[in-house]
Amino acid sequence: MDLLDAHGQAMDTFDRAMHKVGLTDWDSPTPCGDWTVRDLVNHIVVDQLWVPDVLDGRTLAEVGDKFDGDQLHDDPLAAWRAASDVARSAWLRPGALDGTVHLSSGDQAAAEYGWQMTTDLTVHGWDLATALGADAAIPDELAEALIAFIEPQADAWSATGLFGTPVAVPRDAPSAARLVGLLGRQP
Repeated sequence: MDLLDAHGQAMDTFDRAMHKVGLTDWDSPTPCGDWTVRDLVNHIVVDQLWVPDVLDGRTLAEVGDKFDGDQLHDDPLAAWRAASDVARSAWLRPGALDGTVHLSSGDQAAAEYGWQMTTDLTVHGWDLATALGADAAIPDELAEALIAFIEPQADAWSATGLFGTPVAVPRDAPSAARLVGLLGRQP
């Protein structure tokens, strides 16, 4: 699966979950430790806001603290839409995947960063849907592509605290269950 197609499907997965959030859900717990629904959504919105600057080659110091704190304000859905639009547009620019990005973990290929962001959108779409008692509906092709990307580095990611320790899931389980299990979630 092509990275940009995977990224588009991941955005759709998160967007579907966002449209299920009710007025009384924002303080609800999620599968992400101490994060509420609002905390999780703010995390994703902030990540999306960073994308244009990161893909333009800016360093963390150059971006500074402009995205610190609450970026959802009074309309979390509007904040998500705006952030996802600017991020998607940045990813779709010609040559966006060809450069090097400067992250807190060091410099890396923009395409690697793209797969990481796609993974984050997908798993947090699952987290959000799960917090709401809904099905995340992660497409099989997306889940399989992310499993192929994550498996070689799952232990390293777990050791950094980026994701939890992988949860054992039968090999014949649905792709989405194997993906979230690999990222430390109980499917």
